[in-house]
Amino acid sequence: MRDIHLVPVSYFPSENLEFPMITNLQTITPNPLFYVRNHFEYPAIDINTWYLSIEELVSQPLKFTYADLKNMNKVTLSATLECAGNKRSLFEKKAQGNQFKLGAISNAIWGGVRLKDVLVQAGVSPSATEIVFEGLDYGQRNDMDGQVFFERSLPVAKALHPDTLLAYEMNGEPLSDKHGFPIRLIVPGWYAIASVKWLHRIRVVDQPFKGPFQSIDYVILKKENDYNHALPLSPVLINSTIASPTEEEEMAVGTNLVEGYAWAGENSVTKVEISTDGGTLWAEANILDPDVPYSWRRWSFAWDSQEPGPYTIKSKATNDRGEVQPLKAEWNVKGYQNNSIHAVNVHVISPNLVNSVLH
Repeated sequence: MRDIHLVPVSYFPSENLEFPMITNLQTITPNPLFYVRNHFEYPAIDINTWYLSIEELVSQPLKFTYADLKNMNKVTLSATLECAGNKRSLFEKKAQGNQFKLGAISNAIWGGVRLKDVLVQAGVSPSATEIVFEGLDYGQRNDMDGQVFFERSLPVAKALHPDTLLAYEMNGEPLSDKHGFPIRLIVPGWYAIASVKWLHRIRVVDQPFKGPFQSIDYVILKKENDYNHALPLSPVLINSTIASPTEEEEMAVGTNLVEGYAWAGENSVTKVEISTDGGTLWAEANILDPDVPYSWRRWSFAWDSQEPGPYTIKSKATNDRGEVQPLKAEWNVKGYQNNSIHAVNVHVISPNLVNSVLH
């Protein structure tokens, strides 16, 4: 991985780095290349004093140390995490927020304990409707006074799903400071905002949670400040990305590979199609990876490009529910959930032209 690095999007007020969208990797993203998304500075955590508390509408409030959690039944699960703002910069009309391109997404194998196992020990009240998760990352927001901790909630049913994890490992290694050490939530199939990092407190409640990262940010707004009609994020939508070739790349006449990734959240990618004429004709790509729940699949397409000139290549994925990427995603004020068909403009160059220029 020498000379391959994460791609900076911002450093201040928080560090945000994209996965370099490249194809010569296995399905699992190496830890040093896994994208980074933050809202505040990294918290400083002393593992000797850290604990995870389960509070409020439970039969027995509990506190778990790091050792307690690691001594529980361990499970592993492969899951792709995608920021809801991935591909925000590709909206034709600009939207608010960090201008992520293609790489606010990565795939890893997570190890930890089922959240359900912890919640069952505490005894969730029958009146509970949501579970609130608080991280140790905090800071100032432009729209609020004082310090704010990062918090998000899940419906009880999703929290109790056996695939929702309290993860302490990432690709067989302890979570790094940048990815939520000592414990982070993993909510496979949902946008990564749900997978709260640096977790230290879980609250069981019977009212809709209205924290700023639940009701102000990470909602779908069709009009500026129209929060009365705000909609929550959906689970991850069917999507695909062309990783190679890249925008405005020059390619030689002959057979060239078009390669990339496709993902479908809680569903399965069943087909990826490629167009090399701007979307008139489509041909099916070869999917390289098996269908692993919650994980992206790499694909490849051999393109016989015999005529020099400009071309627009597009990728279009379909899931097992028959849902297909739209030509255009629904624009929204905050630029979330861009799952539009991905297009890349390239130039096929004749070897004769190259030789004539050189001589």
